[in-house]
Amino acid sequence: MGNKWIEWISALFFKNKDNPVAYNLLGHAHRNPGEYNSAIENLDKTIQINPQDAETYLNRGVAYYKKGEYDRAIKDFNKAIQINSQDAEAYYNRGVAYYKKGEYDHAIKDYNKTISINPKYAEAYYNRGVVYDDKGQYDRAIEDYNKAISINPQDAMAYYNRGLTYGKGKGEYDRAIEDFNKAIQINPQDAEAYTNRGLAYGMGKGEYDRAIEDFNKAININPQDAEAYNNRGGAYYKKGKYDSAIEDYNILITINPQLAEAYANRGGAYGDKGQYDRAIKDFNKAIQINPQFTSAYNIRGFAYVMKKQYDKARRDLEKAMQLDPNGPVGQEARKALNQLKQMGH
Repeated sequence: MGNKWIEWISALFFKNKDNPVAYNLLGHAHRNPGEYNSAIENLDKTIQINPQDAETYLNRGVAYYKKGEYDRAIKDFNKAIQINSQDAEAYYNRGVAYYKKGEYDHAIKDYNKTISINPKYAEAYYNRGVVYDDKGQYDRAIEDYNKAISINPQDAMAYYNRGLTYGKGKGEYDRAIEDFNKAIQINPQDAEAYTNRGLAYGMGKGEYDRAIEDFNKAININPQDAEAYNNRGGAYYKKGKYDSAIEDYNILITINPQLAEAYANRGGAYGDKGQYDRAIKDFNKAIQINPQFTSAYNIRGFAYVMKKQYDKARRDLEKAMQLDPNGPVGQEARKALNQLKQMGH
């Protein structure tokens, strides 16, 4: 449709400037190119002409949502629901806005209402599943993804997110891989599905060659996929191919020069190659970007130990303990400090 659609709607508007349908449609037309301010202006006019049109409040709420103005969007969805208490779209979109604000319980309540009005609303099950996932309620999330898939068996995102929940949430990597397989079957150009299947093969099952194949595929689809380079670098590192890992971290840093983890990971690879000065330089950069990067202090401390710079090592290990007093990194740093003391350092 594009601009011809806008021209047709504009012609309708000029024939009858008080036609609320014309203003409403023009609002839709402007939303498509992302001209949300123009859409809102036209929807404002529709509301002035017909203040009881629930659909217009819904559409304006969507425009505000697209602008990131979630409170104003919710206000419009509230009005749409006040006019039409059975407007499933208004409840659904209000739930999406609440989710964006981090108000998960309000979002779930709205998705519940959407589903009670329309039990076949696949997107409501899917989005409720995402909220449950974020709340760590993985079984409930999977139930909702199951329902979304039963309504729409071609919903690649439902398979993808269920795969994430099985893998990252529950550690069930074979089931995760099955879901990523299905997502890829539906959408063979989904780079993220390849990346996360690679993670399931690599981090989950220790099958690093298969993981690398998937990361390669993700990179072929999206040569700027920073996560795929990072994860492929990690897989190469696990295989002891430090130079290949470093090459991937180099590319990652060109894509995102402010990614502290990229410098820390490259520093780890340099450390394992015995290139401690280059490792320390990378850990310095990681800490400069993120002064709270516990692991970078910890590993830099080990690099200083290897260089027999024990004072610097102690300072880094103590900092790691300070940042993570009860966590695994802090415990590792504490163990290393005790060993240094036993060695008289």
